[in-house]
Amino acid sequence: MAQRETWATRTGFILAAVGSAVGLGNIWRFPFLVGQEGGAAFLVVYLLFVALIGFPAMLVEFVVGRRTNRNPVGALKELGGGVWQYLGWVFAATGFIILSYYSVVGGWVLRYVLIGLQGGYVGDIEGAGGQFVEAASGLDAVLGHAIFMAAVIAIVGFGIRRGIEFAVQVMVPAIILIAFGLAVYAFTLPGASEAYAFYLSPDVGEILANWTDILPAAAGQAFFTLSLGMGAMITYASYIGDDRNLAEDGLIIVGLDTLIAFTAGLIVFPIFFTGGVDPANTIGAGAIFISLAAALGDLSFGWLIGTVFFGTIAIAALSSAISLLEVVVSYLIDERGMERFTATAIVGTIIFVVGIPTALDLVFIDLYDLFANNILLVFGGLMVSIFVGWVISNVALDEIGRGVRNLGSWGDVWIWLVRIPVIVILFVTIYLGVFEYYEFLTGDFADWLGQNL
Repeated sequence: MAQRETWATRTGFILAAVGSAVGLGNIWRFPFLVGQEGGAAFLVVYLLFVALIGFPAMLVEFVVGRRTNRNPVGALKELGGGVWQYLGWVFAATGFIILSYYSVVGGWVLRYVLIGLQGGYVGDIEGAGGQFVEAASGLDAVLGHAIFMAAVIAIVGFGIRRGIEFAVQVMVPAIILIAFGLAVYAFTLPGASEAYAFYLSPDVGEILANWTDILPAAAGQAFFTLSLGMGAMITYASYIGDDRNLAEDGLIIVGLDTLIAFTAGLIVFPIFFTGGVDPANTIGAGAIFISLAAALGDLSFGWLIGTVFFGTIAIAALSSAISLLEVVVSYLIDERGMERFTATAIVGTIIFVVGIPTALDLVFIDLYDLFANNILLVFGGLMVSIFVGWVISNVALDEIGRGVRNLGSWGDVWIWLVRIPVIVILFVTIYLGVFEYYEFLTGDFADWLGQNL
């Protein structure tokens, strides 16, 4: 077998992992969830979830990937065997499903960059809604989906160093610089103070009253934005050396990802409030594209700000999408001996076909997204946490200690975080997620079926 690729530098790995984490989840999904779940109340729960659950869970995936130098399917087969080997397929399936609609949303973003360049953002909700429906469904959406997916295939096809690592070294610094610049601009808007009150002043009573809604949303968002439960971090960690400090790298990755998500709120909500848009009404996949576009239409130079903003989302979406495709491609390379570009083209084409329904009707976005984020992501995280925390804990502690001068008792702290609070909270979260998905299937989706069949 040919020698397996590795990252050229530590910076390359960190930027790739940050690029995987920083994507549509931070800038498209995060703001509408904050608005939907009560503003600062959701933000507090989300930040706690990232720190107490997301970071330990990321180290779990790092351990599995680096220990085996394999894709998720091969890694779980090597470490666990038996029934555990099938867990790798859950990761692969999750990434596959997410990328199928993620690429469609990436196509929407590309369309909105063009709309901005043409000065075409509509300054009212009704008009912006019509503009979004036109852009987000039908042949135009399929075309955008195809263009975005082709870009992902091209980058992954060139490999780890010449494709993914080279691309993220350009994309991730650009995302960070542009996001900070837009946040400074948003600070100058008339609605900034009202926006910050909504976004940064949590109501504890609201958290306690609505925790059954906030918890699964925060968990799904944390796992989505950190690229957990989909095999991306297992895959990326499989390309790094034994001398790396996984905890240190993980802290940098989680910190940068969370900072950018937080910054996205500092950008979006001042624009909402300045444009007279109520964030609580910006619910669903089209929130940013309808509500934000309507607010931008009322701003001076809104077309320019919108072009830069949606351009940033496009870069972030691409940096995440390449990690999702790499999960499945790495399986075909490692386990089936397939040549990289052939594997990339085949998988990318299949994912494109699976995503076509979400480009034709928006109901399929919710069908795919709720299933992948509220159930599959959390289930994958739950099962791999049980496996690492209780089945191979000695192996995990040995692996987490590599590259660390003095691990001390921190390894035991980490493993017990994984064994009890991480597993308990993920179990509760998946229970709530399944219940929410059932409500969707028997509610909105059943109504859609009744109208279209």
